[in-house]
Amino acid sequence: MLAGTGSDVGKSVLATALCRIFLQDGYTPAPFKAQNMALNSYATPDGFEIGRAQAVQAEAAGVPCHTDMNPLLLKPQSDHTSQVVLHGRPIGNRDAYDLWRNPTSPTTSASPTPPLDFRHEVCAAFDRLSSRYNPIVMEGAGSISELNLRHRDLVNMPMAQHAKAKVVLVADIDRGGVFASAYGSIALQTEEDRRIICGIIVNKFRGDLRLFDEGRRILEDICRVPVLGVVPFFKDISIEGEDSVAIDQRMRSQQTDAGDAKKVNIAVVKLPHLSNYTDFDAIEHDARVHLYYTIAAEGLKKADIIIRPGTKSTISDLQWLRQGPLAEEILRQHREGKTVVGICGGYQMMGCEVLDPDHVEGTAERMPGLGLLPVSTTMSGQKITRQTRFRLAGSDGEELTMSGYEIHMGTTHPVNGAPPKPFAVLNDGRQDGYVASARCFGTYLHGALDNAAVAQLLLAPFADRVGQRPQHFDYQAFKQQQYDRLADHVRRHIDMDRLYQILSTDD
Repeated sequence: MLAGTGSDVGKSVLATALCRIFLQDGYTPAPFKAQNMALNSYATPDGFEIGRAQAVQAEAAGVPCHTDMNPLLLKPQSDHTSQVVLHGRPIGNRDAYDLWRNPTSPTTSASPTPPLDFRHEVCAAFDRLSSRYNPIVMEGAGSISELNLRHRDLVNMPMAQHAKAKVVLVADIDRGGVFASAYGSIALQTEEDRRIICGIIVNKFRGDLRLFDEGRRILEDICRVPVLGVVPFFKDISIEGEDSVAIDQRMRSQQTDAGDAKKVNIAVVKLPHLSNYTDFDAIEHDARVHLYYTIAAEGLKKADIIIRPGTKSTISDLQWLRQGPLAEEILRQHREGKTVVGICGGYQMMGCEVLDPDHVEGTAERMPGLGLLPVSTTMSGQKITRQTRFRLAGSDGEELTMSGYEIHMGTTHPVNGAPPKPFAVLNDGRQDGYVASARCFGTYLHGALDNAAVAQLLLAPFADRVGQRPQHFDYQAFKQQQYDRLADHVRRHIDMDRLYQILSTDD
């Protein structure tokens, strides 16, 4: 288990690296995180939902992702409530305080079955997974020393004890205080838990590694645990992220949402409940594109293309758009000829209205949309999660060579006599999305922009400025290359021989 001194110390990335290293070394690894809290999720091959980080780690490990890799997923809907996804299916919404006081599944009138014990469920998932793969690369959550939450903790040391895992503590030196955070994290454990902490990885080091030689010795002396490695900070390796922390950091570092006159400028609206921002990782690597995130009207004015991404709370985020200047600015830029695109919840917002008669998202039963597409969305309690193959509508006869996935609640249909004008035709014959014009369309398909043909469709109106892409960009091959580069980086800076020795002992 990779446990942390805090959140965002790099556990997920290091777990991805170790999954790849173990695969390279001839093992059959698989990732596991008992409980994840994230809006960035993914659809498994059998049509269930897990955290995106575990899907990425499974890809690095060379195995299909499965709900046993992330049996419990919490998707925040507000500051106080989350949708609870157990074994890939939503089972209700929980207040955060209630969840920590009583870690069992919610009982509703629609689901009168006895509540499930989450601890039993996540432990059973681990047991199933560990019977199929070896080693299991486990990931903790946040800090392992949140004393007030210890008795309800499902994901850190109690899970490590169940799994009989060797725990490696990850400490982020970039944020400062690495000695206090590592020492304190270990000192605050019970004697039983301290015994299974077998190593420390100091992560995100900047500068000359030799400057930390003495620090490494000091850390080993005060913690009485070996330092397995000091991993340098990197910026040149691209790994899909677990949540939008990286986006927030990038936005804070930007003085303005500056455009690039030589490229196609794509502004992604940073919605409060933004989900699946990895939809834009592939096109961000296109040399013709300058992509940035914004919550400012000025940022929209500098864009050639405005994208509203997916969201966990369509109605709430639509209301947020309409209360500020962004909704009117999007409409103004559309009238001036800018391209406007919506994905998933962003597509729902582009319609005439979003209806919620069953109060799936809250108390509002109707919210006017932006009116850019002649469609209406009705929310429902049934979540659609599935991978799919598709072709662009109008490309009759072509094979279903493109791939994407759906994760959404609600269905969308044309209204006011508008004829169907789908964005895509799916492998089961269903139609997806709506196209008003080459500069105004929406789709439910996450991952659509990973496909070169969809990226080309989006950028086609700007061919006179940036030309055509000189060669096909294979995003899947690119990701595999990045996993190998990450593995090489981590392998150079941690003592794998010592780690293997630790893993081979029974103590």
